[in-house]
Amino acid sequence: MQWLVHGEEVVWSSPWLSVRRLEVEQPDGKRVLYDAVRLSDVAAAVVTDAEERVLLLWRHRFLTDTWAWELPMGIVEPGEAPGDAAAREVEEETGWRPGPLSFLIRSQPGAGIMDSTHHVYRATTAEYVGEPVERNESDRIEWVPLADVPGMIARQEIVSGITLVGLQQALLQDAFIPRRERPGGAPGDS
Repeated sequence: MQWLVHGEEVVWSSPWLSVRRLEVEQPDGKRVLYDAVRLSDVAAAVVTDAEERVLLLWRHRFLTDTWAWELPMGIVEPGEAPGDAAAREVEEETGWRPGPLSFLIRSQPGAGIMDSTHHVYRATTAEYVGEPVERNESDRIEWVPLADVPGMIARQEIVSGITLVGLQQALLQDAFIPRRERPGGAPGDS
């Protein structure tokens, strides 16, 4: 069953987010007003190294007043490819330049109320290039053993949706795809 949009008006907007009021027709033919958020797409990266560690940031999110570990992430700028945005965010927020990125997963975290798509990429190498230029992003930047991630999720030390989706997909990929067959995996690795 498909809902049809007959009209849309901006209630409030900023350069990366807008609140909209839509006139929609439900499958039963009834027309209703529906409020929604149009939000720029977000890109993130799961960056791992040869020691099976993942690059994470310890962040405070003031809207929810929570501290948790997150992937480097940010808004995809107009005209920017999501993979380029993910690479840019990793370097700006951590000071590490990721190796070649491969697509990992995409999600729509609030498709019933918000139109943003979250794009997650993976790099299996990174090079330290200096201090992060984004100084307001995190208190700590650490390489965390991937084996610790399930426990961190269980203890609610990782709660960000894009971080959960990305890390869980990386863990699934690692569990079911031999290293030599993974995107970025070295020939002969097992």
